[in-house]
Amino acid sequence: MRQGVTHAMRLEGVVSPPGDKSISHRAALLNTIADGSAHVSNFCVGDDRSAMLQCLRGLGGQLRRHESCSVSGADECFEVTGLGIDGLQEPGDVLDAGNSGTTMRLVSGLLAAQPFFSVISGDGSLRRRPMARILTPLRMMGATVSGRQNGSLAPLVFQGGELNGIEYDMPVASAQLKSSILIAGLSANSPTTAVQPAASRDHTERMMAAMGADIALDDMRVTVRPSRLTSMNVAVPCDTSGAAFWLVAACAHPNASVRINGVGINPTRTGVLMVLEQMGANIRMVNVREDAGELSADLIAESSDLRGTEIAGDIIPAVIDELPVLALAASVASGTTVIRDAAELRVKESDRIAATVEGLNNLGARIEELDDGMSIKGGASLSGAEVRSHGDHRIAMTMAMAGLVATGETTIDQAEAADVSYPDFWETLATLR
Repeated sequence: MRQGVTHAMRLEGVVSPPGDKSISHRAALLNTIADGSAHVSNFCVGDDRSAMLQCLRGLGGQLRRHESCSVSGADECFEVTGLGIDGLQEPGDVLDAGNSGTTMRLVSGLLAAQPFFSVISGDGSLRRRPMARILTPLRMMGATVSGRQNGSLAPLVFQGGELNGIEYDMPVASAQLKSSILIAGLSANSPTTAVQPAASRDHTERMMAAMGADIALDDMRVTVRPSRLTSMNVAVPCDTSGAAFWLVAACAHPNASVRINGVGINPTRTGVLMVLEQMGANIRMVNVREDAGELSADLIAESSDLRGTEIAGDIIPAVIDELPVLALAASVASGTTVIRDAAELRVKESDRIAATVEGLNNLGARIEELDDGMSIKGGASLSGAEVRSHGDHRIAMTMAMAGLVATGETTIDQAEAADVSYPDFWETLATLR
């Protein structure tokens, strides 16, 4: 699908992004292995949601969708009947994670501890994404797992076995790696510790703690002991990464005021807000509240005099998904922005460094690729052009935001990629005029 986006004379309106994918996935997975039943509302949407639900159902999970739920009061809700920590069943077929790296990595933590045979795979893109990072610690714990290219690529085959707790020094700050280890650690026979080189998203440990796991945090060390979980209702906040597109569009546009409601403001997810604050963004936070250990708030973003900054080091894990759209903000800011230490962008749904540089340069930005990031000379006047999403949802939405700021019309190829995480993205965009 080719989608045209024309320059907006003014951006104004109220949006509510989809439910946070990271929290939705953990709420579904952890409640599936908990004791009791729970209702999860504002569940994320798109293909990644389907992937997680299908994998859990393939393991015997009972997740039933309700409309106008009387328990949660939400228009849509998933009731999850817990199977307990040892209640999963051997799947009768290959578990299909689709294009969802989160699903494959978190579910692998489950499969490593199961006393049965299982296979998890995904689409062509996911089968090319490296999995050795999670499999190394799982094998150290005693998991028997194999895969393509010496066990580094899916399909991944788990043979079952008893797990031993380990202390593992993580080579990178990765929430998916940490979560895979901690999920496996729930079923190990002794404590399991993940030692982070820097802070990464902490949704897993927050939710485990709220559900009764014996889990402890000591600076960068997270230790979980063998634990049973108690089911817990979860009202998922809106996706911070989804909100980032509207925040950048409003701040980069010369005539804008946009309110984004119910956005998750977990401290490990507010990196994009910290970077935008450094750049001089005009963003206000109102109506702060807490649910199931997670904070959310309404954010009001308005036209801003942005300035260049450096994005590198410990902040990178907290902004890795937002770097493409932050590159757009940097393109129209004054001064130079340098993004480093972000080589992980090369192995996402696309090479997001190359895709971001290609698309924004086509629109008139001045960006150069670095091995692990980008160098961006600000002050560009963007003009509409044809750009490619490379089948990547975050690139498609970044180019759409650029189209709102650029003069003329921007045409995005494979624009349907946005459906992966934000199915009503294009409808929402049309309301901000």
